[in-house]
Amino acid sequence: MRSEISGREDAADVREIRRALTREAGEFVRSDGFFEVLTSRVARRTESQESGNGQAARDYLSEDIVPELAALGFDSTIYENPESDEHPLLIATRVEDPDLPTVLLYGHGDVQFAHADQWAEGLDPWVLTRDGDRLYGRGTADNKGQHTVNTVALRTVLDAFGEDGNPAEAALGYNVSILMETAEEAGSKGLRAFAADHTDELAADLFLASDGPRISAEVPTLFLGSRGALNFRLIAHERDDNHHSGNWGGKLRNPATVIAAAINSLVDGNGVIRIPALRPADPPASVRAAVAKLPDVVDDGAPEIDPTWGEPGLTPAERVFAFNVLEVLALDAGEPAQVVNAIPGTASAMMQLRFVVGTDISDFENRVRAHLEEQGITGVVVELDHCMPATRLDPDSRVVGAAAESIRKTTGLEAAVEPNLGGTIPNDVFAEVLGLPTVWVPHSYPGCHQHAPDEHALLSILEQGAEIMTGMFWDMRANPSDWFTSK
Repeated sequence: MRSEISGREDAADVREIRRALTREAGEFVRSDGFFEVLTSRVARRTESQESGNGQAARDYLSEDIVPELAALGFDSTIYENPESDEHPLLIATRVEDPDLPTVLLYGHGDVQFAHADQWAEGLDPWVLTRDGDRLYGRGTADNKGQHTVNTVALRTVLDAFGEDGNPAEAALGYNVSILMETAEEAGSKGLRAFAADHTDELAADLFLASDGPRISAEVPTLFLGSRGALNFRLIAHERDDNHHSGNWGGKLRNPATVIAAAINSLVDGNGVIRIPALRPADPPASVRAAVAKLPDVVDDGAPEIDPTWGEPGLTPAERVFAFNVLEVLALDAGEPAQVVNAIPGTASAMMQLRFVVGTDISDFENRVRAHLEEQGITGVVVELDHCMPATRLDPDSRVVGAAAESIRKTTGLEAAVEPNLGGTIPNDVFAEVLGLPTVWVPHSYPGCHQHAPDEHALLSILEQGAEIMTGMFWDMRANPSDWFTSK
């Protein structure tokens, strides 16, 4: 294939070679070979939140990933996690020339808790099962299926340029590095510190990866970062005991009432954020323009959108992709299942701020506490639980246009470009610690039951994902200035 391509580099029918390669990658995903590979990977019980699974994580990296990448010319090293002895990481590098640009790929080999007893009859989270277009199994969508597809695409392009069919000897015209972690479902424990310690090995010009869902099953999607997530508690503790409401009502401060008032001072009954410090600046024009182009999609089984909820004057898409939201995740006071006529001694609420780039969360606890006191609400403790930063690549960046055009060439479809996910992923590691432009190409969909029983991938999306990624790896070689640019 390499000599055929080289002899026709300037011919119009190179486009047909590209089409043939994308079809080849998609056909492999439909084959028994792909099913066997994914079967082996799903069988690895790599639940990262479960203590004692460190060996399963190491086996996944050393026995599934390292040999596959070695055949493609990668040198791989498995490292200990700086914050956990059960969550190793892998860096694999394929260097054609140190002076060439580098793309950094990413995946995670760990999965959420299986909850095997909650799966439908006939399904086992550790056994890959095909039912029509669905591939059931823990990790099929998140993330084993997705990063496996990307390697299929890379191998397809390397095969095309390899001497005598040897992908390890292929000349792509750029270098490829791969970072794989095994703690993403445990909050990417240690990833930020690891990246900071290995900036030389992870140095690149572009970050490209696949995780999370498309905007819908039918629409190829790019997202360029994620909203941040900041979880915090409001706690009102007045006394250790509960007291009879008839004897003490009107005499004792009720912490549940205080917490209710505190919540209402932060976010009103229509979901509108009331504390100025937690409201973002107006989104940039490029972000608004990108969000305005997103298709209005309602998937089967999705809840009906409440048009009156949230920030007024914004579309539902703008509220998810371009604005902040403050949610109450849990409330605790008294005994809801067995209510007694007593004033509780303690009450609390777990809150979550999903926030976009430009939101100042510095000194968060003191700023929230000061706001409550300004509203006359005292005695509330504000405790920060955890926080992941918000990140976003400008939708007008040149590489975004190149990626969207590549998808159009491969599929004939216009890609949905989300400035950031509504949810949160560790994109800050790549955008902030490593300083890379970040482009994500998800190969899943909102109804995949990610993190839930009956997780599944759609074979049709994995097939199209392999075609899309093959086209991208090809286009990076053909037009490197469009992909490896800081603009």
